[in-house]
Amino acid sequence: MARLSEEDKVLRIQIAKRLKSLRENSGDIQAKFATENEMDRQLLNSWENTNNDRGMTIYSINRICKIINITLKDFFDDPLFK
Repeated sequence: MARLSEEDKVLRIQIAKRLKSLRENSGDIQAKFATENEMDRQLLNSWENTNNDRGMTIYSINRICKIINITLKDFFDDPLFK
């Protein structure tokens, strides 16, 4: 697996923070959110972990967006990404 550039690392951290923020705003803890949406809690935890070297695919981000009823544009149209 290729090493991430510094710019990619920043983006991965921003995505993790945005995902965690959206999930927390839904009022669910990780375990409940994962169970209710038929996903692995450990996978969700790794996506939200800013120290994890693995990021999410755009397909996974899109799946989360559909679950919380936002678009990909809404996901990335956040001050966190400015």
